[in-house]
Amino acid sequence: MANSGIPTAKLRAWWAHRQWLDGGRPGASPAEVLAATGWARSVGGAAPYLGLFARAGLDRAAVDAAVAAVQVHELPSARGCTYVLPAADYALGLAAGAAVPESDVAMAGKHLGVSRDEIEKLCLAICQVLSETEPLEPSAIRAAVGDEVRGLGEPGRRRGRTTTLPIALGLLQARGLIRRVPVNGRLDQQRYGYVGWDQPVHGSAAELAARYFSWAGPASIGHLRWFTGFTAATAKAATAPLDLVALPGTDLLIRAELRSEFDEFTVPGTPSYALLAGIDGLHLLHRDLARLLDPADAERPSPAAKGGRSFGGEADPQSHLVVDRGRIVGIWEYDTEAGEIVHQLFVPVDEALRETVARTETFVRDQLGDARGFSLDSPKSRAPKIAAIRARSR
Repeated sequence: MANSGIPTAKLRAWWAHRQWLDGGRPGASPAEVLAATGWARSVGGAAPYLGLFARAGLDRAAVDAAVAAVQVHELPSARGCTYVLPAADYALGLAAGAAVPESDVAMAGKHLGVSRDEIEKLCLAICQVLSETEPLEPSAIRAAVGDEVRGLGEPGRRRGRTTTLPIALGLLQARGLIRRVPVNGRLDQQRYGYVGWDQPVHGSAAELAARYFSWAGPASIGHLRWFTGFTAATAKAATAPLDLVALPGTDLLIRAELRSEFDEFTVPGTPSYALLAGIDGLHLLHRDLARLLDPADAERPSPAAKGGRSFGGEADPQSHLVVDRGRIVGIWEYDTEAGEIVHQLFVPVDEALRETVARTETFVRDQLGDARGFSLDSPKSRAPKIAAIRARSR
């Protein structure tokens, strides 16, 4: 991130302000939070819950109720990655991710001898066995459609596709004809069923770029391309209709209607702490970790990392984050055995930070049970990081 003339603290505090991390918005619904601050990356971990709790104090029951009512939903979206979206963005999110399942179909045709006609017939069979109310898990779908699903043997296994079923499910999701429902209603556990759906799919690259700069600006074209997967040519075309202005001395662009507000914005004088997942939008919308770190903190060793990697040398944080006005001021993990948050802080502890940690700890312990970073994260795999953080925090 090229920057001269604009204080780093101001940029960080502004990003935190736009992300509703400057005191939160108590009473906002999950859909309102996601519409205003951006789609929440979901990889079977606690990130969506932690982000919604930090921004609006939402408990798990409120989030799960919004999921059950399809007010928010986990969908394959930008770059084909799964995000939790508000209902108003379902059409755009699906359009943003549509190319990935199409490439999966093309791969199967080129390398696995699977024709598009075969996949389309399987898609039709799946739609015929699904209802709109009772989810079917993949094993039940396969049993119901019988020989329409074909095993792909060793060549398929090498390419991550043992049968044709996931190829068809991915295509149907991208078309808005089915949706994936968490079996236990939770976003942090990966066991799913599928139901029929009738969701329109539409939206342009310019619409996605406009959303992005509302959530993440000021941001560079490189930041936009990371989030969207746009080529340079697509990014140029997508931003052309937008009223974006450059911040002097930087490669950062901001929406023109926000420029005067940004110019008048001042860094709050008192801390505003939040405990977030490592893949929270504050980081992941830009995926430019150094912009949130003071130089001395960037040189700190990454917990339990091999090869002496430093924290600032990682593309993504390897632990959850403690932030204050946009600056990363610590890292944390949840110790399920002790039922507590373990943290390494880069700043002195004050009462506000102590209270934020305690409040988040209670939320995780009583409502989530754990704070997994992703689906395969487990207390056992996390133990070395927890031990390293404990050792450094003494």
